[in-house]
Amino acid sequence: MRMRNMGFALAGLALVGFSTAALAEVSQGSIARGGKLYDKWYKVIGVEAPTVSHPLYPATNEKYAADPAANWRCKECHGWDGLGAAGAYATGSHASGIKGIEGAAGGDPAKVVELLRGGHLFGDKLTDQDLTDLANFVVYGQVDWSALVVDKKSTGDAANGQQVYETACVGCHGVDGKLPKDMPPLGSLTSNPWEVTHKVLNGQPGEAMPALRAIDHQVSADLVAYLATLPAQ
Repeated sequence: MRMRNMGFALAGLALVGFSTAALAEVSQGSIARGGKLYDKWYKVIGVEAPTVSHPLYPATNEKYAADPAANWRCKECHGWDGLGAAGAYATGSHASGIKGIEGAAGGDPAKVVELLRGGHLFGDKLTDQDLTDLANFVVYGQVDWSALVVDKKSTGDAANGQQVYETACVGCHGVDGKLPKDMPPLGSLTSNPWEVTHKVLNGQPGEAMPALRAIDHQVSADLVAYLATLPAQ
């Protein structure tokens, strides 16, 4: 079985909105940490979740408007795919009508930092480094989801993904994806391939899970495709 090239060549990354020259000036570690902050920033920095709802989150979504631990998460407003109301969160329980972050891809990270600090009310919650990492994710870390997910399924090759899983993931998650015991089986999570792919690329907030962002993103798609073959219970 032939494995895809897993080198660190920038040309192998599925990125949108900017040149590889711009990417080369930014740490992949910063982008991945920003991805974790986008997911659940308070877990990354080791503080308690907010207890008062974010004032910008619309009251029309009654479920999450009353849940500060959710509505302060970037992903809750803008979606795992970053497309907001134009993407996977256009309908369903997470729909809020908020636009995505795709328009910021390839922009100025400093402007994103100022928006996060001011209008998004993170100035007293995140450090300058946190804000920089999160901005780097927004500007440099968005991916071409059409190359990774189609019809709510990963585009990856499950056979190749098995090779990745059995060398990089099995030690923590077990051969059937049912470890650790305090989390759902990995096979039960792939109905949301955007979320799982985001975590594969960037890591899990508050955990030692490695991020695969610096290698060909197709490897992450392959891995997610394999996870879909694991037991859901």
